[in-house]
Amino acid sequence: MSDVKLSRPARRASLVVHVIASAGWLGLTLGLLALGVTAATTGSPVTMEASVRAMKLFADWLLLPVAFLTLLSGLVLSLGTPWGLARHRWVCTKFWLTLATTTATVFALRPGVNSAVAAVAVGEALPDAGDVLFGPIVSLSAYVFMTVISVLKPWGLTRRGRNLRASARGPVAAERARQTA
Repeated sequence: MSDVKLSRPARRASLVVHVIASAGWLGLTLGLLALGVTAATTGSPVTMEASVRAMKLFADWLLLPVAFLTLLSGLVLSLGTPWGLARHRWVCTKFWLTLATTTATVFALRPGVNSAVAAVAVGEALPDAGDVLFGPIVSLSAYVFMTVISVLKPWGLTRRGRNLRASARGPVAAERARQTA
């Protein structure tokens, strides 16, 4: 159990930062998807090139800072509040999905956008529509899912969360929790 708890003002500030960063990440990804759909479906080489170049600007300058801010603020909230990082299944799920989507941004989305820009910059057709569509579709799906579970908080406590709750209630409850786990 984490002994470090955020003060109320710090918790509120962290929550505001986390919500803004998360909403920004979701909105940014929706914008990337709109640009990717435009690039993949337009008949105009100029519009296609403008779309993938705009995607590159977003991917190079905004995606990773917003992703890391979301990850960091989520960690601060989980470790500095009673929610904990490993006490509730929905918090664990959000953490691992945020880590996975941040990693996918670095190793899949950005390289896909970069290869699309490189191709259209020399006058070639878009090499693969998946390069500009797959990443934003997967990311947007993950962010919408994480938003939903943030609101609904499903699935209850993890085994660790049940044990910590039982320990706080006393030795008899703790023993019962260990026997049922």
